[in-house]
Amino acid sequence: MTSETTTQWLASLIRDVPDFPQPGIVFKDITPILRDPRGLREAIDAMAEPFRDRGVDVVVGLESRGFILGAPIAYSMGLGFALVRKSGKLPADKILITYELEYGSNVFEIHRDAVAPGQRVLVVDDLLATGGTMRASIDLVEQLGGVVVGLSFLVELAFLKGRDKLQGYDIHTVMRL
Repeated sequence: MTSETTTQWLASLIRDVPDFPQPGIVFKDITPILRDPRGLREAIDAMAEPFRDRGVDVVVGLESRGFILGAPIAYSMGLGFALVRKSGKLPADKILITYELEYGSNVFEIHRDAVAPGQRVLVVDDLLATGGTMRASIDLVEQLGGVVVGLSFLVELAFLKGRDKLQGYDIHTVMRL
């Protein structure tokens, strides 16, 4: 389990970028954590730990930072990894969903064979903000017959109340800002 000191240290590495991707948004940049060998290791371990003994079959990561964190989480747990991507990026048979962002809308898609019916799924992303992207990803996984065991985030922006859209799911966040 990640200590409070380690969590505080990880939080100190996050860089605020004002007015990105548009005016009024303060982007939480996790790339300083990713480029630090200890930071990356601590982040991956802290995100995976609560789900190691939960019978997870596959990890699903959201584009794009969910790929960066989700693939090593899957590797560390001895599991496979599946992608939720923005529209037009996946080459094989897929399903899609439109969702709202805090600053617009987007479309996500997943391959039809990414999750088999009944598979237990851990869904991973870097940040929980309004919950829209994670809600859309959950809906895709469940349309495929997957069972969402948990949701794991590195950072939660609690003031945006993203948990409200994710009620009924086991949500783990390493840091709440």
